[in-house]
Amino acid sequence: MKQQRIGFAFCGSFCTHQKVLKEYLRLTKEYETVIPIVSEITAATDTRFGSAETFLKMIEDAAGRPAIKTIRDAEPIGPKKLLDLLVIAPCTGNTIGKLANGVTDSTVTLAAKAHLRNDRPIVLAISSNDALAANAENIGKLLVRKNYYFVPYGQDDPNNKPCSLVADMACIGDTIEWALEGKQIQPMLLRT
Repeated sequence: MKQQRIGFAFCGSFCTHQKVLKEYLRLTKEYETVIPIVSEITAATDTRFGSAETFLKMIEDAAGRPAIKTIRDAEPIGPKKLLDLLVIAPCTGNTIGKLANGVTDSTVTLAAKAHLRNDRPIVLAISSNDALAANAENIGKLLVRKNYYFVPYGQDDPNNKPCSLVADMACIGDTIEWALEGKQIQPMLLRT
């Protein structure tokens, strides 16, 4: 098993959770340490895609540890240097906006801030209906920042949702490998 310690943060784009979960489960078999982190919304919201309790149990059982669910529990990620790399998947427009503008008022954004203090990589897997609208500027800010790496992404439904972007979640593992080498996986932009 690989020795790098991977933090895996889930945000609220519930429609992509199943695709993300498939990659998360694969990583728990590939890496010795995977630490689950969930946004407050993910930890507390039952949706048409399933219950929060079932989802939490699944990710905690796979990792063999409880999920980080609070700002207080996320803070030690930095001082204790708990992670070699942090994945945020799905990374919603809300989270992208907060990361781009230094807002750390959630478990996931504080985990990112704490992790970045150690000059280590963050992998973002976008899932946002406003990525080519209100969040385009924020994505641009993160594209040029040190330590941010993007899972390849493209328009998921350009005819019906022309501003929406979604990462190819099957590329999370490869993006991690590139990011651990300090490189952005290529190509980053996908044709749909």
